[in-house]
Amino acid sequence: MTITRRTVLAGTALATAPIGGSAALAQTSPATPSTAASNSPSQQAPGFYRYKVGEIEVTAINDGFARRPVEGFIKNAELKDVQAALQEAFLPTDAFPITFNTLVLNQGGKITLIDTGNGDMGAPTSGRWMANFRAAGFDPVQVSTVVISHFHGDHINGLRLKDGTAVFPNAEVMVPAPEWAFWMDDARMNQAPEAMKGAFQGVLRVFGPIAEDVKRYEMDKEVVPGLTSIAAPGHTPGHTAYMLSSGSAKLMIMSDVTNHPALFVRNPDWSAVFDMDAEQARATRRRMLDMAATERAQVAFYHAPFPATGHIAKEGNGFRFVPVQWSSAV
Repeated sequence: MTITRRTVLAGTALATAPIGGSAALAQTSPATPSTAASNSPSQQAPGFYRYKVGEIEVTAINDGFARRPVEGFIKNAELKDVQAALQEAFLPTDAFPITFNTLVLNQGGKITLIDTGNGDMGAPTSGRWMANFRAAGFDPVQVSTVVISHFHGDHINGLRLKDGTAVFPNAEVMVPAPEWAFWMDDARMNQAPEAMKGAFQGVLRVFGPIAEDVKRYEMDKEVVPGLTSIAAPGHTPGHTAYMLSSGSAKLMIMSDVTNHPALFVRNPDWSAVFDMDAEQARATRRRMLDMAATERAQVAFYHAPFPATGHIAKEGNGFRFVPVQWSSAV
């Protein structure tokens, strides 16, 4: 077949035509495409995505993103190597987007959150969590349990607004015991370097008013039915990952074992500026990525591109993140 401008235009017309002819046209909105476009704001569809782990319905809720300057982000790699990895992944090489993705577990109407996003304390391009949560059909008063993986602000600030309002009034809050012991220690806060004092104060802002009611969980324990804590230290002292199980189905919830997969799954020995114990974080990362690849387990990452779930494949001295194929079926 000879490719001409006419055949290209004809193919484009076919590709954009409604399937089903006049019957399909009859079911569309009465607004013309030009009218619909002029009345629609330039924004994405709500950022939620549902999938099943056995009998448990999981919903990923996106909280937007923040742009992070590349220079200085990875402590033990040359800038040119980091930029090459970003370029290979078709990402910007000066400042790249880091996404935020929490999980909602629905077990017969019992709603559990894993982390809460930035609340109203994040970058201007974040703070989308509540709108997406509501768009997914949830209401904050329905939440019975909030499970926190670690105490960085992008995971805990969604618990409490700037004005002090508690966002989930009926929820039990559960946190890792080693994380609580580190961040809620007044002596350690007073001795912390100036650059870390804000993080300690942020933790106190969120948890101080409810300190007596916060439940602390240990590692290798079932936190809520089907959700088992896994020690994953290094990123923070009590950083926690999870195994979600239902029947024979499993999901490894990696939390912040990696930041962006294009960097830290491909290069697990790189150290992000956020990793408090870089050596321990690298060992944790390799161990968990290797486990996921060996077991061909489905994984979820907090900072992977939405919907932030897929699989891990071994590749050379590192690994590769293979996103799930989007499906209209849950």
